[in-house]
Amino acid sequence: MKSDLDTVFGGQDARSSRSDGRILIMTAVEAEQQAVLRGIGDSNLFDVRLAGFGPASAAARTAAELAKSAYSLVISAGIGGGFAGKAEVGSTVVADRIIAADLGAETPDGFLSVDELGFGSSVIVSEPNLTQTLINAMLAAGIAVSRGSILTVTTGTGSAETTAALSARISDAAAEGMEGFGVATAAKLWDLPVLEIRTISNVVGPRDREAWRMKEAFAALEAAGNILRRVFAK
Repeated sequence: MKSDLDTVFGGQDARSSRSDGRILIMTAVEAEQQAVLRGIGDSNLFDVRLAGFGPASAAARTAAELAKSAYSLVISAGIGGGFAGKAEVGSTVVADRIIAADLGAETPDGFLSVDELGFGSSVIVSEPNLTQTLINAMLAAGIAVSRGSILTVTTGTGSAETTAALSARISDAAAEGMEGFGVATAAKLWDLPVLEIRTISNVVGPRDREAWRMKEAFAALEAAGNILRRVFAK
């Protein structure tokens, strides 16, 4: 089967120049890694590695993997929180944009992003064709999936006030995690396309561990791994 990477990179010659389409998937912790591995099965197209917890570890470990081997695509995958009305518990979000939501400065008039401060950008755009291809495949498989911005935070949101502030600043915020921007930053240094996939274990807002649905989120992550195998099969 022809890989969708052919479309992105302009055919087989371009694919070969980018390591024959090999894909690096970074997850924060081993439980996420194992869920993805169950989904992709015996495919040898993917390397699934641990990014660690938070954007700094994710950027460093992703960069280390990219320095060791050549890849055509980098994916940040894991479970996360979903914004109410945008991503329900047990569903999947594929990022349009990967945003470092708390990278900036607090001022008396509110938060200023690093973009507004003039020190860089807090936004990395996912590869749009692959994003849509994944969403189409998930919908065809009956998976509840949405697209929007996935926020990377260094402190998990745990209050209604913070949730409201994030939603006001980033109107298309659909999910929240802690590693995506770090993974994406490393991919950008290697000029590689990047995707982020989050399966939803809880609603972003006041912290309530009893309401988290980890089993459902890990099952959705395994299903996402299976979709990745089907979409990118050689």
